[in-house]
Amino acid sequence: MVLAAVLAGVLTGSAWAQTRVATVDLRKLFDGYWKTKQADAALKERAADLDKEYKGLREDYQKSKEEYQKLLAGANDQAVSSEERDKRKQAAEAKLRNIKETEEAVVQFERQARTTLEEQKRRMRDNIVNEIRTVVNAKAKSAGFALVVDTTAESANGTPVVIFTSGENNLTDDVLAQLNVGAPAETAKPTEKKKEEPKKEEKK
Repeated sequence: MVLAAVLAGVLTGSAWAQTRVATVDLRKLFDGYWKTKQADAALKERAADLDKEYKGLREDYQKSKEEYQKLLAGANDQAVSSEERDKRKQAAEAKLRNIKETEEAVVQFERQARTTLEEQKRRMRDNIVNEIRTVVNAKAKSAGFALVVDTTAESANGTPVVIFTSGENNLTDDVLAQLNVGAPAETAKPTEKKKEEPKKEEKK
């Protein structure tokens, strides 16, 4: 049994030694991919729209509270008839119900907005990672690598998964270059300063 275990270890070690391994910096690929920047911009725009809508609801809520305070004060005004006070009291109660409904709407909107942004972020991240993996897989297969390791990966404890790498067979730059082949054209570079025109001769 001991001999079998030793032989198994030797064979496994030999097989591992023959395995061609490549590495990538997945964080660099993700951050450097042009679609990531595009997705971040879209996410920020969506967040800004939701924040604007949320502020509008908060303003309506605050305005309703102020109106309620005025109606409540009017309902207690002894200078008016009891009939008028009852009328104002009913209006104040109706406004209070409206405030509670608005408050619930604000809380629900905040919760839904947070969920919407998280789902959009997760969906964008998953799509981008899948696209990166597709390119990595293609490059690894064409180069004859059997395994590609992410050097930035971390364990559940937050410790590095890869303790050491020589830096050989790093596919990061090649993969990133291919990912950005379809990137939108860069903004035109500032035009070079025109050469100064010769000064006109001064009139005599």
